[in-house]
Amino acid sequence: MTSILSNVRSLAADLPAHQLANLDEVELVQIQHGALDEVAGYLETKRWTSVVMVVDGNTYDQAGQRLSNLLAKSSIGVQVTRLLPDRKGDVIADEVSLIQVILDIQHSGAKAVLAVGGGTIHDISRYAAYTAGVPFISLPTAASVDGFNSKGAPVIIRGEKITIPAIGPSAIFADVDILMAAPSQLTAAGFGDMLGKYTSLFDWKFGSLVADEPYLQISADMTKSALSQCVNAVEQIAKRSEEGVRILMGALVESGLAMLLFGQSHPASGSEHHLSHYWEMEFIRLGRKQLLHGAKVGAACVEISKLYHRIGEQGIELNGGSSPGAEDIKRRLALQWNDIRSHITHLPEPEVLGDLMRMVGGPAGVWELPIGDELLERSLAEAHKVRYSRYTLLHAYNEQRSLFVH
Repeated sequence: MTSILSNVRSLAADLPAHQLANLDEVELVQIQHGALDEVAGYLETKRWTSVVMVVDGNTYDQAGQRLSNLLAKSSIGVQVTRLLPDRKGDVIADEVSLIQVILDIQHSGAKAVLAVGGGTIHDISRYAAYTAGVPFISLPTAASVDGFNSKGAPVIIRGEKITIPAIGPSAIFADVDILMAAPSQLTAAGFGDMLGKYTSLFDWKFGSLVADEPYLQISADMTKSALSQCVNAVEQIAKRSEEGVRILMGALVESGLAMLLFGQSHPASGSEHHLSHYWEMEFIRLGRKQLLHGAKVGAACVEISKLYHRIGEQGIELNGGSSPGAEDIKRRLALQWNDIRSHITHLPEPEVLGDLMRMVGGPAGVWELPIGDELLERSLAEAHKVRYSRYTLLHAYNEQRSLFVH
C-alpha cells in the first residue's frame, strides 16, 4: 500500500502541471504496522520542532498518548488539543472547535498540526492549519472515511453544512494495528463511504453530459478501481482482517487522491453525500445525536440507486418546464438520454448495495437508521440544494420534475 502515491503519479504523469500540484503536496503515505513510530522522524526531517496534536477523548487513548510520548522523546514540543464533545457526546466541526484549534496553534507557535482521529478531527485540523498557514499531518485511527487527504473542509457554520477550501496533508501515517483495533462500526462506515462511489461516479458523469461539468477520466478510473477493490474484499473487510483493513484504508486514500488530482470532490461525492449532509444538519437543528458519516452515505446510496433505477425505467417526458435553462436541459436530456439510461443500468440494484452493507455490519438501508419517512422524503426533495452548483440527477429530477414521468 505504500506504493499508492507512486502508482497515482505514474498514471497522472501526462496531466498539466496545475493538476499535479495538488497531488505533489502529499509527500508520503504509509499504511503499515508501526506507522505511528515513523512520525517523529518525519517531523525531524522537516524541522517542525513544535506541533499541535488534535484529538478527542477516544483518539487520545487509541493513539494520541502514545504518539505524544514518542514525540517527547524526540524533543518535539507537543500541544495536545483535546476537542470536547457537545451535550449529546458528539465532536462537531463547528465554530467552537475551529477557534479552539486555531488559538492553540497561535499560542504555541506550532510549526504543524497533527490530526489524530477520524473525519471530523481532520476537517477541523485541516482548516485550522490552513488558516494559521502551517501544514498538517494525517493520522487516521479508523478506516472510516475517504476525506483524510481532502483539500476541502466540510464544517458547520451557524447550523449549516458548508465545504470551505483548506489544505491536504503533507503526509499520511495509517498504523494498521490501530486501524484493526478500531470499533467495527467505524470500519463498516468506511466501507459505506466507498460504496457511495457508485452513485457519485454516476452523478459526476451525468453532470458532465447534461451540464458540461468538468470531468477527468483518470480520477474516475482511480475511484472505480478503489471501489472495486473494496467490493471484491468485502468478506475480509467484514472480518477486519489485516488484509481487509489494508485494502479498505488504501481504497479510501486512493479515493482521496483522485479528488486531489481533480481538484474537487466530484469523483467521490454526489447525491448520496448531499442526503447525508442534509440529515446531519437536521439532526443538529433538532439537537439529536449524530450518525456516522459513512453509515449515512451507504444507506443513502441504496436510496439513490432505488430512485435512479425508477427514473431509468420510467423515462422522461419532454414537455413542460418553464424555469431558466429548462429548454436547454430538455434538449440535453433528450440527446443524452440513451447514454444516461445505459449508465443507470450499470448501477447496482438497491438490494445488492444493501446486502453489501449488511455484510460489513452497516445499515442495509435508511429504514435501519433513525431517519423517518418524512425526513427521507423531504431530503430527497431538497438535499440537492446542499451543493446547488452540482448538477446531479437528483438535482435535475427536482428542478425539472415536469420532465420526468412519475
